[in-house]
Amino acid sequence: MTVVLSDLDGVLVDSQASIMRAWHWWGERHGVSAAAIDALPHGRPSSDVIPSLAPGLDVAAESRALDRRQAEDVDDVVALPGAAEVLRAFGPDRIAVVTSCTRDLARARLAAAGLEPPAVLVTADRLRRGKPDPEGYLLAARELGADPAGCVVLEDAPAGVEAGRAAGMRVVGVLTTYAPEVLAAADERVASVADWLRTRGRQGAG
Repeated sequence: MTVVLSDLDGVLVDSQASIMRAWHWWGERHGVSAAAIDALPHGRPSSDVIPSLAPGLDVAAESRALDRRQAEDVDDVVALPGAAEVLRAFGPDRIAVVTSCTRDLARARLAAAGLEPPAVLVTADRLRRGKPDPEGYLLAARELGADPAGCVVLEDAPAGVEAGRAAGMRVVGVLTTYAPEVLAAADERVASVADWLRTRGRQGAG
């Protein structure tokens, strides 16, 4: 039976406006240009990104400040098509969320979007290495008692696609954030989680 390991932002929830507001706020505080903020890569932990933008800062403290800002600014965070359906379809034993957010931020976004957190929630504060390292996806598979080869990863960013492939899993690129060619390393590409669920239904997948 298929086990689903899903990214959060850009796959289950649309949080882009909240993310960019927080990063622009942070950039203004530290003299980082709006252009540099707009060019940030998606799907990477803030602790991996901050040193490249403002070397010398206390990365842990700045990451916490960014997370707090985003957790307090979730009014326009909404569920993406298929999000609630995929969480229901696979249930607690066959689905996990693997995200570059911290636990508190992930839970704030899921709550704002009206989505019930799955039993297995792998967040940045549980890991030594974020995406594109496969650690998060391998941990989620272990906690679900699943063989990585039987897992499907839902991802919208190149770092996440790379992480899923490195974990030995089938990767579905969700085209909410990047153009298809940017996610060319994915095994397949779909417009949304809802489209992937429909495709699985037509194929009669288990």
